[in-house]
Amino acid sequence: MAAKRDYYEVLGVAKNASAAEIKKAYRKLAKKYHPDTNPNDRHAEERFKEVSEAYDILSDEEKRKMYDQFGHAAFSEGGPGGFGAGGNGYSYSRNNGNGYQEFHFHTGDGNMNMDDFFSDLFGGAFKNGGFGGAGFHGTGSRGSGYGSSGFTDFGGSSGFGSHFGGGYSGKGADLNADVDVTFDEAAFGGKKVIRLQGSDGRVQSYEVNIPAGIESGKSIRLRGKGQPGAGGGEPGDLILKVNVQDKPGFHREGADVYTTANVPFTTAVFGGEVSVQTIDGRVVCRIRPGTQSGTKIRLRGKGVVKMGRTSERGDQYVTVQIQVPTNLSREAQRKLREFEQACKKPGSSSFGRGSAA
Repeated sequence: MAAKRDYYEVLGVAKNASAAEIKKAYRKLAKKYHPDTNPNDRHAEERFKEVSEAYDILSDEEKRKMYDQFGHAAFSEGGPGGFGAGGNGYSYSRNNGNGYQEFHFHTGDGNMNMDDFFSDLFGGAFKNGGFGGAGFHGTGSRGSGYGSSGFTDFGGSSGFGSHFGGGYSGKGADLNADVDVTFDEAAFGGKKVIRLQGSDGRVQSYEVNIPAGIESGKSIRLRGKGQPGAGGGEPGDLILKVNVQDKPGFHREGADVYTTANVPFTTAVFGGEVSVQTIDGRVVCRIRPGTQSGTKIRLRGKGVVKMGRTSERGDQYVTVQIQVPTNLSREAQRKLREFEQACKKPGSSSFGRGSAA
């Protein structure tokens, strides 16, 4: 059997390293070599056990002192530390069909703090409920999920050893994707079938419920459609980032809609009516006499439903664009000249000075 490496060398720290430095080094290595990150990798499994054993000793002040004085002999069977069968500690190992697992527990003055062990390994997720009934809960975020079942005893099916090497459970990672929706789909909502291609090249179809009033940049979460969970844990979610496509003639800002309306020159001068397109269909809009180009007309409640508040809608703002006549006949040109001259007479209204809508 190969000789054990120096524990300080295993963690990559100096012999005078502080407790904080040892903890930081351990957390980095434990996550790097954890079986969940390296499935079916015997080398990573051995490194994980080696790192865990080194941290077990160096994180405990009393055991570290003994190791500095006696080396590995301090914890061999019958050694001064009593960590083997002849001391006041316990060693537990098992083969549950998923690979060999080995864990050590020390009692007495040098008792290992189990809360610290799991807090270090799982980023503070361990919740202490007593050694016989403790549990820890995974973050379940982007593949970093860890187990959530409780401890029973050393030999139980949900005991300490079952949380490593494939026996623990954890939520699967969330997946992210972009999805395009049309202007009308975003405005009115409804169901939409989308197809996404996975990293394996396979195309998967999903039925998505588009909320009415959704905007670009918002996300739709499909629960349970992400990566499968580990050890029977719940799957992650599929998060779809929405991109609302443009619609010719319409511009949207929040729940408000902006359009333009081409108004004949004479209608702008004398007033009248013009047909305006809205998201619900065409409506007739009144034009006041003397309406100027660029005038905005507000159509209340003709905008988009406000997301999450289906009883409320935004407004539509219609910008008037005056149509200038082209290809006038000689008679029309003559009449228009007379109109121009008439407007220049004292007391007459000049061009550009009319009442706005």
